[in-house]
Amino acid sequence: MYSIVIPVYNSSKSVATLVTKIEDVFTNQVRADFEIILVDDCSPNPNTWLTLSQLAFHHQFVKAVQLTRNFGQQAATLCGFEYSQGDYIITMDDDLQHRPQDIPKLILHRNHDVVIAQMANKRHSAFKRITSKIKSWFDSVLIGKPRHIQLSSFRLINRNIALGMLKIRTPKPFIPALMFYISKDIFGVEVEHDKRSEGKGNYTFWKMLSVFSNLLINNSSFLLRVLGLFGIVISLMSLAGAVYFIARKLLLDETPVGWTSVIVAVLFFGGILLFAVGIIGEYLIRIISGTEQKPTYIVRTTMNI
Repeated sequence: MYSIVIPVYNSSKSVATLVTKIEDVFTNQVRADFEIILVDDCSPNPNTWLTLSQLAFHHQFVKAVQLTRNFGQQAATLCGFEYSQGDYIITMDDDLQHRPQDIPKLILHRNHDVVIAQMANKRHSAFKRITSKIKSWFDSVLIGKPRHIQLSSFRLINRNIALGMLKIRTPKPFIPALMFYISKDIFGVEVEHDKRSEGKGNYTFWKMLSVFSNLLINNSSFLLRVLGLFGIVISLMSLAGAVYFIARKLLLDETPVGWTSVIVAVLFFGGILLFAVGIIGEYLIRIISGTEQKPTYIVRTTMNI
């Protein structure tokens, strides 16, 4: 059995079309039992939950879940994992950019723990493509993503891996980090990337920045290590400078330090300290959130579950 998990936000027409196409693929091509889990991430558009409710009412294979507030795509996806029953879980976006007819390509390699769709020609803006490449580099450095693998939210995950991901409780999850922590058996399959069928993308610059901060702070100690390395470098430079000035004082009887250089040094080191305190403070805030055991998501209501 296959579980198709689809986080939904402000979509209505595209979701109904997507469900029809998925049903056609599993009925005529895959020929296997399946279920579709639609998770409404508290969409402001009231038509979204209305559409999901109608789909669940008319189709027994559709499960609908509504969250109490917008927890984000990552949390909504994990919510779908928890309600899934399939041996394999397939995650997709709700905007028809991921083609249901490519699902058999992922299933063909289900012997791997995770199979990720590699978009041959991304239908994104130049800005989003550039930021994706930058983030891809950080993914490789921070969470051990192989450089030849391109991350996307269209993927097939073995149930055992998904259950392992659910055991890691965090208020700000990042699914790729959870995947690479649980398993290194990741395989990429090339597929096409269609245009968005309805509205605009929900990932604004600030939302992308929020996801990136979750990667940097919640899933790595990268910033702390950079600050530590920077502190060591500054300390060595300060020590070298002190030795230099003392030597000039003793050998040449000069004191080449004036008020300007003192003020510049104070401001420079003060700025570094404040920046370091800010980074450490952000880590502490998120550590406190984790120790409070805040749930990743909270469900308001369900249908067909």
